[in-house]
Amino acid sequence: EVQVVESGGGSVQAGGSLRLSCTSSEFSSGDSEMAWYRQAPGTECEFVATIKPDGRTYISHSLTVEGRFTISQDNSKNTVYLQINNLKPEDTAIYYCAANQFRLWIGNTCPPGPGANRDFGYWGQGTQVTVSS
Repeated sequence: EVQVVESGGGSVQAGGSLRLSCTSSEFSSGDSEMAWYRQAPGTECEFVATIKPDGRTYISHSLTVEGRFTISQDNSKNTVYLQINNLKPEDTAIYYCAANQFRLWIGNTCPPGPGANRDFGYWGQGTQVTVSS
């Protein structure tokens, strides 16, 4: 079983920055990718960004427009990062990482249930980000 661990969350004031980390016991290869999602209280699971083994990235369109999110990786450490700048209260959420993902998860909740297709990857327990105004 692939183990995925997120870290780096915390409580910050608006305008601050955080770098979230995701370490996987088995890094993505081939056509699979690493991905970040988030879920705020009372809202659906939201896709944030993906990165492929060759470094190609994709960030959610709405978040790309803002220009505050960056995804990167360190293959030598099996780690993916999500840099969030100029944090806003609406960024408050639990941030989840999915490893070895072949298909984007489109579901009401993060993570997918235990019986979900493995194409949606292996998920961690999430890291809480709280932004105060």
